Amino acid sequence: MVEILGISGSLRKESLNTRLLHLAAELMPEGSRLTTATLHGIPLYDGDVEEADGIPAAVEALKDAIRKADGVLLVTPEYNNGIPGVFKNAVDWVSRPPKDSAGVFRGRPFAVIGASPGGFGTLLSQNAWLPVLRTLETRFWSEGRFLLSRAHLAFTPEGGLADGKQQEMLRGFLAGFAKFAGKG
Repeated sequence: MVEILGISGSLRKESLNTRLLHLAAELMPEGSRLTTATLHGIPLYDGDVEEADGIPAAVEALKDAIRKADGVLLVTPEYNNGIPGVFKNAVDWVSRPPKDSAGVFRGRPFAVIGASPGGFGTLLSQNAWLPVLRTLETRFWSEGRFLLSRAHLAFTPEGGLADGKQQEMLRGFLAGFAKFAGKG
């Protein structure tokens, strides 16, 4: 069983990206499973806090979930043409202390998708993740891309995508990433 960890980069209860993450969990191919993690409870990174109190429990929980996963799917919003601060902050915390970073990130398969009410999906945010994931020495899956534009109109009341072609594109993306992550 290929275990994928999915993380939504939004804290909003009605987040389009969290909706996309839940749909992705339903569309995973046979032989794989997507579980979800949250960014709730992760404080703003502060080196003084790290030095005084160590790594917060919410950060340790996310680090453990990443370590146990065969691959990680980042479901990213796009704020002001870039990575949401709360999402980048969580990754920065998870990379601490530096001696732990390699065990969490190095060589681990990562992929990025996202949803946005705008017309370009999350193209710029997804691109902004590339240098971060490269620096962390992840194994980034670049054979597919999924950008859900006009996402506020894209979901059915049941949580699927109204456009069957988009839903099949997402299903294909997830199958490709699961296969990549399963190669270890």
